[in-house]
Formats: sequence, C-alpha cells, structure tokens
Amino acid sequence: MRKLLIWLPLLLFLVFFGLFASGLLYPDDRIISSKLVGKPLPAFALPPAASDRPPLSNPQLTSGKPRLLNIFASWCVPCAAEAPQLMALKQAGVEIDAIAIRDARPDVDAFLRRYGNPYSRIGLDARSEVQIALGSSGVPESFVIDGQGRIAYQHVGDIREDDVPMILDRLRSAQ
Repeated sequence: MRKLLIWLPLLLFLVFFGLFASGLLYPDDRIISSKLVGKPLPAFALPPAASDRPPLSNPQLTSGKPRLLNIFASWCVPCAAEAPQLMALKQAGVEIDAIAIRDARPDVDAFLRRYGNPYSRIGLDARSEVQIALGSSGVPESFVIDGQGRIAYQHVGDIREDDVPMILDRLRSAQ
C-alpha cells in the first residue's frame, strides 16, 4: 500500500498533464452560432434614442431590402472602435439601424457627434429587453436582417476592418 502512495503524485501529475495536452491538441470550437439565425425578429417598438433619428420597430426591418441591425451603447469602448467600419458600410450603401442599450439620449447624441452617425433609425432599449429577445449577449453585436425581417447572420463583437467584406457578402446573400 505504501508503494502505491509513493506513485500517486506522479500518477496525478500525468492525469493533469494529459488533460492539459488534450485541450491544446483538440481545442473547443469558439465560434458562437445563434439559435435565432433564420428566424423572424421578435416584435418590438422602441422610442427614439437620438434627438435627430426616428424610433425603431421590427416592422421597419421588413422593407424587402437586407439591413444591418447594430446593438451598441455610448459607454461601450469597442462600439467606438467599430464606428469607422460602420461608416464604411454606410458609404457602401448599407442601410444600418441601431438599438442603444441602457443609455440616455444626451449620451447617445454625444457619441454620434464624436464618432459619426451611420444609422437610419435608433431605438432605445433602456432595460435590454429587446437585446435579450434577440439573443444578444453584449455590445457591440450586429445582425444581418433579410428583407422579410428574419435574422440571416449574427456578428458577435465589434466589426473590424477585415470583417467589412464578409458583412457585405452576408448582406448580398440575404436578398
């Protein structure tokens, strides 16, 4: 029995090393896939979040043309980082609507003055109810919405410069 106890630390080390090595050799898939892709947007009607933009509701996202729906907040640092890419998408002809999460109109107005305003409409989701219904886990997140109001793609995190061509492709394929 004592001889077995002497080898126990080595055995435990080998087990932990094996678990660690298997995690390095076969990592988990880190791509987040939404369960709402292919499903219609939930019903919502949000008040305006900015002084110079109309409010947002889900029937406005069924115009027959694909759109980008961006979830953002004025207090969100990655949201500011993605602003140039959203402006580039707008210049490429993309219709972009937004939902401001847990924000205040003066703060949204200041954010848009500072970083630019690529949005056609901005709704204020003060309690994150629509965000949760969309399956969004944070800010920023963006959704490609097809012309019938169905979610065609969910982009988690900020849109970076190298994501712009992919987003444009997703919008084209959502027609």
